[in-house]
Amino acid sequence: MSPRDSKETEDDVVEMKKALATGSAKDASPVSSVPPILCYCLASILMTVVNKFVVSGRQFNMNFLLLCIQSSVCVSCVYVVKKLGIISFRDFDMKDAKSWFPISFALVSVIYTGSKSLQYLSIPVYTIFKNLTIILIAYGEVLWFGGRVTGLTLVSFIFMVLSSVIAAWADINDALTVNLSDPAVVEATSWDLDRVTGVVSKLNIGYLWMLVNCLTSAAYVLAMRKRIKVTGFSDWDTMFYNNLLSIPVLAVFSIIAENWSVENLHRNFPEETRDFLLSAIAFSGAAAVGISYTTAWCIRATSSTTYSMVGALNKLPVAASGMIFFGDAVTLGSVSAVTVGFFAGLVYAVAKNNQKKAEAASQPGIIPLTSRKE
Repeated sequence: MSPRDSKETEDDVVEMKKALATGSAKDASPVSSVPPILCYCLASILMTVVNKFVVSGRQFNMNFLLLCIQSSVCVSCVYVVKKLGIISFRDFDMKDAKSWFPISFALVSVIYTGSKSLQYLSIPVYTIFKNLTIILIAYGEVLWFGGRVTGLTLVSFIFMVLSSVIAAWADINDALTVNLSDPAVVEATSWDLDRVTGVVSKLNIGYLWMLVNCLTSAAYVLAMRKRIKVTGFSDWDTMFYNNLLSIPVLAVFSIIAENWSVENLHRNFPEETRDFLLSAIAFSGAAAVGISYTTAWCIRATSSTTYSMVGALNKLPVAASGMIFFGDAVTLGSVSAVTVGFFAGLVYAVAKNNQKKAEAASQPGIIPLTSRKE
């Protein structure tokens, strides 16, 4: 073997290792698409259920501390996996950190408003309303990136809005029915307006947090898309910097805005459930890494189209998990909302697939100008 051939072989090996580490390589042999799809769905469900469990404490009010612990666990997991040689991402650089800090701050807003939404809303309602973020992102891309909304995409948006309206109606109706049918309320007074006002007010707070979450999520995605083009970050670079830079922000907000008295700490982390609660928080941080990995695995083993379809189909089991684990009401309204939202996700996935095919077909073929000599 000539020195040139040896050098080319070494370069090929280096590129192969790099591709495998970053998850960008195509599998040499056919890989079953079932395991990655199941793992992605399981990671998504676990993340949502665990977060709902943590913030559903009767008097839980330390969301910033919760998110700080989760981010710390996430960074630790990613760093350990890197040291094991399974993944690869760039080392910490202050210039990159300064450039990426606004994105991390936006992510803090997204995660915090999402946790507050889950605190007041059921998982099915939260899952359905999260679809509205897709609409905001789509029209944001039209305004700032020259994107396009097709007719079929618009149809999916209409179904998304319809599912949200049905979910809100079912949620409010169920809450009022449960409280007005309470024997204690009936005995006290036939129309306890204070009780009704309290229920509606709590739901309104949840929907307000959900609205802010949708707006911040869309802003975060659009800003990150633009920033990635500047920094050239990979998926693992993005995860590492997002979580690492969010830790000091969350810690400062927690110290300033949250009550760190011994009494409040005991209220948020009761002694009888403290160990289990902290374990659940740590697990949810690790689950974030799992979602990122299984997302890349799913796309690599199947296709972007299959992944988008799985994302649409996954809303059904995520919504069902709330009904199973947290006793969310199973009514005609809630089931109808989940079904319409599920259908909207399918239509959106098909619309995006058709749009990608049309764009690919409209691009002119690339004619190579040079040929490599063997």
